[in-house]
Amino acid sequence: MAEDNAKEQPIIIIKKVIGHAAHHGGAWKVAYADFVTAMMALFMVLWLLNSSQETQKAIGGYFTDPEGNGKLIGSDMAGAGGAAMNLAESEMEQLKEKIAQSLKESAKFQELQDKITMVVTGEGLRIELLESDVGTFFESGSPVPTKQATEIISRLAQQVGQLPNKVSIEGHTDSKRFVGEYSNWELSSDRANTARRIMQAHGVRLDQVAEVRGFADQSLRKKGDADDPSNRRISIIVRHLTAAKKPAGEAKKETNGAAKPEARKKAGGH
Repeated sequence: MAEDNAKEQPIIIIKKVIGHAAHHGGAWKVAYADFVTAMMALFMVLWLLNSSQETQKAIGGYFTDPEGNGKLIGSDMAGAGGAAMNLAESEMEQLKEKIAQSLKESAKFQELQDKITMVVTGEGLRIELLESDVGTFFESGSPVPTKQATEIISRLAQQVGQLPNKVSIEGHTDSKRFVGEYSNWELSSDRANTARRIMQAHGVRLDQVAEVRGFADQSLRKKGDADDPSNRRISIIVRHLTAAKKPAGEAKKETNGAAKPEARKKAGGH
């Protein structure tokens, strides 16, 4: 009997199970991703600091308005999706070269190049069309433009109309007096308004023109020779985006187009 019990006794086998450490989780992945993002942001900032102002403004405009439906800060043009160049003071020299290149494509430029001046001033890019004794851009004593004036001003308008910058247009005369009620004040204002109409008909936006001013002979180009024909001129100023307005009363403003007056008899050529 005892032998039978010994044979029926079960055999127990003990196996050693080697356990693994607990699962670490994914917290380290989040920390690593944050580190990589921070490094990317740092490199982006360092790159932007060494980029041009135009690039910085374009990137800023994209994040402000990715779809280009808004407006550029400080301008009246469409946002990042637009093709307009947001011109600041540092880009005025580039604009000057671009406009000069465009004017050279005109068939009339060779004979008129000494009558067109461009200079960057504290107010912006000043483009001046200078008259001659025979009336290069306007008929003598009249605001009626010549064919040369219409072609040159139209080309200027095509370039300026692409910009967000405001534009001021000035008319100037020499000191020769008219006979009758029509004076240099009317002539300078009427010629500036004529230039405005041509520009707005060839690309300049209605809200882009900030001022139309007639100075008569109060801002002579050649102060030592008040009757010099180059004192008779039209000035088109592409203003800096940050340019402050001139004090009230400094110049006579003409904002509404006046009817073209007939040329009057005068004491000297205008």
